[in-house]
Amino acid sequence: MAETNELDSTCGIGDEELTERFKAAIRIDNEIKRVKGAPIAEYDVETQRAYLEYPDGRREYV
Repeated sequence: MAETNELDSTCGIGDEELTERFKAAIRIDNEIKRVKGAPIAEYDVETQRAYLEYPDGRREYV
């Protein structure tokens, strides 16, 4: 049985780089959803509630 360490599981990519790649992936996914007209899940920090934001700007709290 082969042992793996943290570097093996992330292909030698550091935490900061993984975080930046994750944020970029979410941004790209949201852009694709906007183009397709699909709602985007967001979180309102002030009201501490999740909502769906539609391309026309309306918000539907869930």
